[in-house]
Amino acid sequence: MSETTSTREEKKPPLDGRRTLPPNNSNDEENEVPEVDPFGLIPRGFNPKDYLRVVDIYMFKDPHEINKQQHHTDKYYNPKLIVRRGQPFQIQIDFNRPYRPETDQFWLEFLMGRYPQQNKGTYIPIIVGNVLKPGEWGAKITHRENNSIRLSIMSSATCIIGKFRLYVAVWTPFAILRTRRNPATDTYILFNPWCQQDAVYLDDEKEREEYVLNDVGIVFHGNVEDVKSRSWSYGQFEENILDACLFLMDKAELELSGRGNPIKICRVASAVINSRDDNGVIAGSWNNSYDYGVAPSAWTGSVDILLEYYSSKQPVRYGQCWVFAGVFNTFLRCLGIPARLITNYSSAHDNNANLRLDFFLDDEGKVDTRLTKDSVWNYHCWNEAWMTRPDLPVGFGGWQVVDGTPQETSDGMYRCGPASVQAIKHGHVCFQFDAPFVYAEVNSDIIFSRMEKNGTQVIEKIDTTHIGQLIVTKEVGGDGMVEITEEYKFREGSDEERLALETAVMYGVKKQTTRDTTYQPQTDVDMDFQVQKAVLGNDFKVTITFRNRSRNSYTANTYLSGNIVFYTGVPRSEFKKHSFSAKLEPSSSSSFDVVIKSSEYMSDLLEQASFHFFVTARINETGKILAMQKATILEIPTLRIKTKGELVAGKEMSVIVEFTNPLKQTLENVTLRLEGPGVLRTIKKEFRSIPVNSTLTWEVKCIPIRPGFRKLIASLNCDALRHVYGELNVQIQKP
Repeated sequence: MSETTSTREEKKPPLDGRRTLPPNNSNDEENEVPEVDPFGLIPRGFNPKDYLRVVDIYMFKDPHEINKQQHHTDKYYNPKLIVRRGQPFQIQIDFNRPYRPETDQFWLEFLMGRYPQQNKGTYIPIIVGNVLKPGEWGAKITHRENNSIRLSIMSSATCIIGKFRLYVAVWTPFAILRTRRNPATDTYILFNPWCQQDAVYLDDEKEREEYVLNDVGIVFHGNVEDVKSRSWSYGQFEENILDACLFLMDKAELELSGRGNPIKICRVASAVINSRDDNGVIAGSWNNSYDYGVAPSAWTGSVDILLEYYSSKQPVRYGQCWVFAGVFNTFLRCLGIPARLITNYSSAHDNNANLRLDFFLDDEGKVDTRLTKDSVWNYHCWNEAWMTRPDLPVGFGGWQVVDGTPQETSDGMYRCGPASVQAIKHGHVCFQFDAPFVYAEVNSDIIFSRMEKNGTQVIEKIDTTHIGQLIVTKEVGGDGMVEITEEYKFREGSDEERLALETAVMYGVKKQTTRDTTYQPQTDVDMDFQVQKAVLGNDFKVTITFRNRSRNSYTANTYLSGNIVFYTGVPRSEFKKHSFSAKLEPSSSSSFDVVIKSSEYMSDLLEQASFHFFVTARINETGKILAMQKATILEIPTLRIKTKGELVAGKEMSVIVEFTNPLKQTLENVTLRLEGPGVLRTIKKEFRSIPVNSTLTWEVKCIPIRPGFRKLIASLNCDALRHVYGELNVQIQKP
């Protein structure tokens, strides 16, 4: 007896004293789920076959069927269902007899990993209800016929990414009966750039087609005087690539519960793409000898590399920066995170992140290789991934630098990012992750110096323009090159550029001046700015106020940058740039107004009409920097909803939706939607145009089905105006 006990003990996974369950970081492992889960003792005559029983589950998982079509996953060479989160998908369940909602009770269970837990998002029970809430788990019956029902299932817009196992559970008085484990019903859930509530939401369809669905790309290489290009096959839809990408997260030991967060996924992936310190995907080699492997330049795409790693679990030899970036791009696009490959020409590899590359010269003026540790790469490839950054202040979402090439350690591992491109441009490098390193890659100065015999250092030359001269990526929808240098930095030599540099220094980037002076923040001048409350379509002003507490007169070179941002804080475009010189009299306050005209922002305006302003100023006399940023939102008009007639279940009533166009332009191709669960089904109506200042009235007749407290919800949508809503609570009486 003791022997069998001990063998059973051995099979248990090793526990540690910190947690009751071992870490749940493998998407591949499974637990056993009982087909009959008794509530207690089961009476003798209990026969499961007497109850509702699932005969078959149909997943609509072929590429031409509704799910893969609607979820943009029809290109995946994978027989299983693949859907994107935060968007409904359909399944059909065939029972052994017609489903009777009054007496029968069943629910769905999605499970992931070996230790599924509800609070970790790895065990998801879904009760069938009447209404699907956007972006929340739920299911509703859309069709019943004979023994079959059709379900529409909504996944959470923040749920875990990966492969879930599906069970259908039926309640009986004595036990829960589950379907048998069936791999054919496994469901992959991916990120959804088409869903507004997803952290990777991207609003431009052409960009989604390029950055998520395009499976080939261009790598730009060569050098700044001689740009060369080559194609790279990402192959994110090829057979087994999706499984290989999920395996990378298992390899990185990312807890399953963290896999809904693109920030975490990018961070661990940037480490596991390279083989340093974790036996990751690709072994780098920069020494021109590629024994027992493939030369980096020989690869034509990511598929071979990922499949070889997936099967051998050993690093694939060899890669250099564009190989790391190409494979990383495949990984990101495959999981549904919009991504693009970037090339930075004359890229600084700075060993001590002090914004200067030190080249030491010997007596003859040649570079002393013994002393010189820093290097300039002809070009360096990294990736940008698109996501919100709720962990940072508003305005720093959007494109994030992630880099899988092993250069420097970050938190003890070779990895880099995600670092906000917007933060790098404005010098706000205090925000995680690794922004100072990327800032240095595009902004360092090259300093040539010579040691005198007595040990003093003589600076011979400072080159401030060489590093990061040209930053490029492939154009959307074509094979051409598009320059994005100014997304990373202001124009070389401009006031804004020096301002961003000084901001970066203020935030802790080491910038050794030639005198090695320490940086001291400004204390005798304060700056603040206010944004006037404004209604969509009107002009408004930004007022910048300086308070000079000193007895000196100062002049402040001031720069205002206005960006249109998504409601998630992701910037879309800079619509206002304004520089001016402010005279600050001693011991006084002075205010300066900057007018923002509606014509400047209306053409680029995003749905939630949010703006983000950066104001930076440099006091010329002291060289001190003042920097501030604020987000602001314009007032958006709403829809008005009224009802007419008695509000009684089973009796006809009217719902009236009204909207007045507040803009200085005619609204065209307007879509109105109205719904109210239990009152009326979703109704959609198109209006050709709504002229300026005119009011649209739409009356809908309906017969409410259920009494009780209900909500009517309406929305208006057109290219010029989005996120216009109205809602009304109604009490439907019993007849």
